[in-house]
Amino acid sequence: MSRRFPGPPPKGPRRRRPVVRHRRQLPVVNETSAGGVIVSVQNGHAYVAVIARRNRGGRLEWCLPKGHLEGTETAEQAAVREVAEETGIFGRVLLHLSSIDYWFSGTDRRVHKVVHHFLLEALSGELTVENDPDQEAERVEWVRIDQVSPRLAYPNERRIIGMARALLYGDDQ
Repeated sequence: MSRRFPGPPPKGPRRRRPVVRHRRQLPVVNETSAGGVIVSVQNGHAYVAVIARRNRGGRLEWCLPKGHLEGTETAEQAAVREVAEETGIFGRVLLHLSSIDYWFSGTDRRVHKVVHHFLLEALSGELTVENDPDQEAERVEWVRIDQVSPRLAYPNERRIIGMARALLYGDDQ
């Protein structure tokens, strides 16, 4: 059984026009943050100050303290300031552990972010989130370094804890 179509048959092969989708190019913004692993040694065990903040979905996530560089400060200076603001603990940088580089998109821009993580020695202070100017940190706790990784939300931060632990204890667990 043949199907008949009204009108003359098409001339030659039919070409399809490519579908062109115009994507709006979002501006790219570069951001740099710093923070890290602040450690206090008590009774032969290293403890790390970690904070809990809400993610975009409103869920509480545990992470390392960190934040944007301000003005002309160096990454080391920002790490000391951000850790103090978000945890209440004042420290000094011992060494650079690692930098994480990633991209994400918002509604109005694409962000290329670099976060510098340092190992810091706790010198003074009391745990508090009251000094966090952005009020992003909701909770702060000291957690033993050998027990903190499962609590952290981000794999890269768990890797950084592993690096700090290896430096402190000479192991790679």
